[in-house]
Amino acid sequence: MNNKLFFSGLFMAAALTVSAQNNATITVHADQGKQIIPKEIYGQFAEHLGTCIYGGLWVGEDSSIPNIKGYRTDVFNALKDLQVPVMRWPGGCFADEYHWMDGIGPRENRPKMVNNNWGGTIEDNSFGTHEFLNLCEMLGCEPYISGNVGSGTVEELAKWVEYMTSDGDSPMANLRRKNGRDKAWKIKFLGVGNESWGCGGTMRPEYYSDLYRRYSTYCRNYDGNNLYKIASGASDYDYNWTKVLMELVGPRMNGLSLHYYTVTGWTGSKGSATQFNTDDYYWTLGKCREIEDVLKRHIAIMDQYDPQKNVALILDEWGTWWDSEPGTIPGHLYQQNTLRDAFVASLSLDIFHKYTDRLKMANIAQVVNVLQSMILTNDKGGMVLTPTYYVFKMYKVHQDATYLPLDLSCGTIDVRDNRRLPLVSATASKDKNGKIHISLSNVDVENEQEVIVNLPEVKATKAVGEILTSDKIDDYNTFENPDKIKLAAFDEVKIKNGSMKITLPAKSIVTLELQ
Repeated sequence: MNNKLFFSGLFMAAALTVSAQNNATITVHADQGKQIIPKEIYGQFAEHLGTCIYGGLWVGEDSSIPNIKGYRTDVFNALKDLQVPVMRWPGGCFADEYHWMDGIGPRENRPKMVNNNWGGTIEDNSFGTHEFLNLCEMLGCEPYISGNVGSGTVEELAKWVEYMTSDGDSPMANLRRKNGRDKAWKIKFLGVGNESWGCGGTMRPEYYSDLYRRYSTYCRNYDGNNLYKIASGASDYDYNWTKVLMELVGPRMNGLSLHYYTVTGWTGSKGSATQFNTDDYYWTLGKCREIEDVLKRHIAIMDQYDPQKNVALILDEWGTWWDSEPGTIPGHLYQQNTLRDAFVASLSLDIFHKYTDRLKMANIAQVVNVLQSMILTNDKGGMVLTPTYYVFKMYKVHQDATYLPLDLSCGTIDVRDNRRLPLVSATASKDKNGKIHISLSNVDVENEQEVIVNLPEVKATKAVGEILTSDKIDDYNTFENPDKIKLAAFDEVKIKNGSMKITLPAKSIVTLELQ
């Protein structure tokens, strides 16, 4: 082991202990792939929070900003290109104060409400059930409805399910027809409450378990629509919540949620999204990788009660959480998105791929203008694709592909809080056409990594790929300079005799297709 000093741009110098190894070796076991990476691992989350919905996804048909039936054209096209598989709505904390009947019918007649969770903003309910489900249809993605258990009634949630999914001659189906939609929507994913331990009701797991059993009983399957019911699960390290729900609810749920944010703490400042030093950067990546241990512990509990893995783990909130940008409303959670956030995305997805025998969905928070978003917009018609967007675009080749196990040996770095961070991360998959894709990340701020990828049983003569990197780790895209960080072609690859040699530049993320 030896000490190095890392410097980058305006970063503060930080003494960090690293291994002397500036190379990595990976062996991809292409003949051992068994588990499919569900496309839902690449899910999104849209909450009525800040400008995620209004000004982000939705501007209305009468807006001067170009739109498709009220949806922002630029945002819609960007999400379409991302191949979003599933989107969660209307929250989040907002879901447990949302009363769905306020969001149907003529928009001018819909009642307003105060968004108590997020800045006290007035919500006019102009974006409701029809607007969300129609958007999902247009995008070709599955809707994930988060139902109100915290302040709603069993009857209210039951009627919402009927309104959305019944094709019969029933009161709610006829109300939907009156509001302009004849044919029922297909709704697969239904969340029965959200964060019931916190903003969703401050409940004990035993009490919520009984509520789940009650509410879910009346969420019925209509006309061939089969609900996949997801219980409100734990916050990161609350393993007792998972234990109690597996004991008291068990097979009555199809999925159990989990939330994990890469955050410095829940009180005081969480730190700036753009002003940080090298030590902060490495700590962030170490904290993000800690999700692997969290997943393992929750999965171990679930395995104890459900060895057949009939109940899925649903990570329906994850990502970075920094202080809101200066000059914005704190409760709107608007934050910039640097290359550091892109690494959080890539390292997290690499981990998720390993546990998809239990982990069946993940929804990054959130899709537009909130927390670790894909897209930033302004009211002048500007749009920015974030570094995180580009990671999701690079990684979409892994959706519904077969996960290929791999062995990885590389240097490490010791960061504060006794975390050890590998300098290289990787994942591999084989798609339905037999194409193998490998994604690699070099988190080292200063040094390139020489990576040897052994490919036994793989016949490939070349690889084509894309790279995401920038001059500084705190670089980000702005409305004035939206292309500071973007994808570029990558060809620093040589393949010979079943082995691939790659030179990964410092602070870079690469995805390759073997040919």
